[in-house]
Amino acid sequence: MKIYQTSDIRNIALVGGAKSGKTTMAEAMAFCGGLINRRGSVDSKNTISDYRDIEHDRGYSVESTLMYTEFAGKKINILDVPGFADYQGELDAALNVVEAAVVVVNAQSGVEVGTEIANRYANQLDTPMLFVVNHLDAEKANFDDSVNQLKDFFGGKCTVLQFPTNAGLGFNQIIDIVSNKMYTFKDGKAEEAEIPASFADKAAEMREALVEEAAAADDELMEKFFENGDLTPEELTKALKLAIDKRDLFPILCTSAKENMGVARLLEFVCQNVPAPNEVADAKKTKGGKELKCDVANPTVAFAFKSAKDKNLGEITYLRLYDGELAESQDVVNACNQSKERVSQVLVCNGNNRQRVEKACAGDIICTIKLKDVKINHTLTTPKNTDDAVEEIAFPTPIYTVAVKAANSNDDEKVGAALKDLCTYDKSLTLENSRELRQVILGCQGELHLNTIKWYFENQYKLGVNFTAPNIPYRETITKPAEAMYRHKKQSGGSGQFGEVHMLIEPYFDGMPNQTKYPIRDTQEYPLEWGGKLVFNNCIVGGSIDARFMPAILKGIMEKMEQGPLTGSYARDIVVWYACEHL
Repeated sequence: MKIYQTSDIRNIALVGGAKSGKTTMAEAMAFCGGLINRRGSVDSKNTISDYRDIEHDRGYSVESTLMYTEFAGKKINILDVPGFADYQGELDAALNVVEAAVVVVNAQSGVEVGTEIANRYANQLDTPMLFVVNHLDAEKANFDDSVNQLKDFFGGKCTVLQFPTNAGLGFNQIIDIVSNKMYTFKDGKAEEAEIPASFADKAAEMREALVEEAAAADDELMEKFFENGDLTPEELTKALKLAIDKRDLFPILCTSAKENMGVARLLEFVCQNVPAPNEVADAKKTKGGKELKCDVANPTVAFAFKSAKDKNLGEITYLRLYDGELAESQDVVNACNQSKERVSQVLVCNGNNRQRVEKACAGDIICTIKLKDVKINHTLTTPKNTDDAVEEIAFPTPIYTVAVKAANSNDDEKVGAALKDLCTYDKSLTLENSRELRQVILGCQGELHLNTIKWYFENQYKLGVNFTAPNIPYRETITKPAEAMYRHKKQSGGSGQFGEVHMLIEPYFDGMPNQTKYPIRDTQEYPLEWGGKLVFNNCIVGGSIDARFMPAILKGIMEKMEQGPLTGSYARDIVVWYACEHL
């Protein structure tokens, strides 16, 4: 495979609701680029991106898959992202490393939950979006309803660039108002023709609105539009690229990925109108605020956004190059922990198929294997620029928690290792060993996410595991005052010595007045882990308490609080314990 320069690279993520056709779209893109000579299908379990056993078993994508296609002299890196809301971590990671999100919309159902979630993350990351209305060949396909929903949910920036002439059964034609042509599809090939008179007025009206909206992205182009009333194809391409990059315009295009209709035109549009990595307006920044310009002349900056384990290759690390080049046998430094690494191989991915290349240039997305100590969110640099650590991906916090325990107590260590392994590769999972609950708590994104974890335990790790609801952390506090006194005597010859300890324990609330029974010398406050605080009033006559004793006293009080509600007898026990230990 040839080495692509930064200006010839495009990075997109296929996102949207489940069953909108993203995996089929990715397959059609690979076919249009000539990487495969026969398209697979999800039902046949032979697509490039859904190659994992769990995806074959479930019939939908579980992890994002890196693949690419070559079209019009460009390399288009494609991340096929799961559509279910439970896999938001994969969506978040993918949108952090691409220049545009291609939001696939099912023409039968319009805007779905997955569409809204993709839009929310794209807004947070300022990622440009393209909408593709897919399944236009389905019986209940309704293009106009889908467009109206997109405009209602996402605003007037959604602009139609293509529309079908015959959506539904028998669909085979679209009118492209950018090229000002009609395309008729037959056997996967498009025949170009002039726009028929019956659609000419509609197309002309839509084109005028599009040109005006796109020209607004640049003052010079706006002046030309006012002077001439139109833009040349080159000027319109420039205007669209600027408008898309600035998120001033969200194009709407048409496809039937299953029948490979409109996919080649979509790829052509991506090549012409999605900015290259070095053309984006807002460059990626390091933690220190430095902009990474995607320049091959700069020192290497490669960001690990995903990792996985392969039974044959071991650990695979997926990298986005933000600056410089990455070559085989290159020595790099992990900017996050300063460990030294050597890149043994540079691989370009097409799902489970990986091909070695000598090097990759800034802007590319590749993977490598057998790095010693590189995890998700780590940055690889040269020794000269170890301060260029890329901003980390903020993965979603869990919304669903379960307690995990091995069905066989002999497997406790194996289950713990498996959970740690799963959390390493899926950063939307969290793991906590709760001392308070005496349980191992797994946090995930929902029941579907949890079912995925169960599948891995049953089919990959071959371990029996029980998943139960976490215990409720009931806590007790002081409800009424308790008081005690103890006199400690110590006979040492002669008259002997004694000391008295008085203790008053009562509920505390912010702003409560101090007690007046005993004179207060000083006050110390100790926040509690679960909320609230412990306030200690030192009332010792003849001096102040030795600060060294405070932790022990507080520990005794807190241990009693854990055993049950404090009563007068508990207070007396603490007083006796303190007097015996320290007087």
